[in-house]
Amino acid sequence: MKHALLYIGKSILFGLIIAAMILLAIKFTGNQTLGQGLLQLRGPNNVELSFANAVRKAAPAVVNIYSLSINRNEPLNSGSLQGLGSGVIMSGQGYILTNYHVIKRADEIVVALQDGRQFTSEVVGSDPETDLAVLKIEGENLPIVPVNLNAPAQVGDVVLAIGNPYNLGQTITQGIISATGRSGLSSGYLDFLQTDAAINEGNSGGALIDTSGELIGINTAAFKIGSDNGNHGINFAIPIKLAHNIMVKLIKHGRVIRGALGISGEAVSPVMAQILNLPDAKGVIVTTVEPNGPAAKAGLKPRDTIIKYQDKTISSAENLMDNVAETPPNTKVNMTIIRNGKEMTLPVTIVEKKPAK
Repeated sequence: MKHALLYIGKSILFGLIIAAMILLAIKFTGNQTLGQGLLQLRGPNNVELSFANAVRKAAPAVVNIYSLSINRNEPLNSGSLQGLGSGVIMSGQGYILTNYHVIKRADEIVVALQDGRQFTSEVVGSDPETDLAVLKIEGENLPIVPVNLNAPAQVGDVVLAIGNPYNLGQTITQGIISATGRSGLSSGYLDFLQTDAAINEGNSGGALIDTSGELIGINTAAFKIGSDNGNHGINFAIPIKLAHNIMVKLIKHGRVIRGALGISGEAVSPVMAQILNLPDAKGVIVTTVEPNGPAAKAGLKPRDTIIKYQDKTISSAENLMDNVAETPPNTKVNMTIIRNGKEMTLPVTIVEKKPAK
């Protein structure tokens, strides 16, 4: 009897500990992720880990993108569809975000929804710098992905990648955010999210969502070495805030208009700060100045250190480039620089950056 009571007592204590852990987890996640997306009732007496609710919210808005190939020798015959990648429906007007590399070689693009509908799409605009493109389809009652631009992804967040890998059909993979701010992978304008959720060929342009079903990124690439096929658990997505910003510009102008300064530079290291007689290791050291560019006309020289741009303190070369890119062409701005240990201000007129080919 004593042993039976002890056994029952241990079972009750174990159950109370598990319940307390679940409640604490829900409390400290802040966004109630565990309550909304992870823990779902699967029967009258048990609870299972599941992302089904999140998938149901987002997956219908993730589309398959195909290229329609026509046999020029038999133009009257129906064409064949070739899988290109994935995309995400962002609005009821039919705007779809995808990767530029997904559609750049396509003559005619077909978008297939998960409910079986197919549409011929038009390219609204594309931006090779960020590897993003916007398509448009005409349809009614289109599914729209949930988006929250004010909830940036954090390292450790659980995420799901949705796409059409190898043209197998819609597939969901799961992982976490491994790192944020991974730049320099293809363009300085990017600020990649790194995840171990599998992103294979065909997933490009698809959705990276959180466990509440909200879009946090556009899947872009898998890390590869040489000619391997990736699968290293290192994959990348474009953060939704950047992707949405580019989408708005593409819809408005058909392209992204960026400012250009006409320099290259590097971050100030402690050693260079001492050599150049700088007060601290902040700002950007100018390494080259394009002849006849805006910076050259303003009198900027190599070894000058840019510490402020329009009264904004410059923390890195990427930070400077982002500020310049967001400046409308033909705008005159003031830059604060340090030359030979002395601080001075130079006015410069920003020009439009030539689009990447």
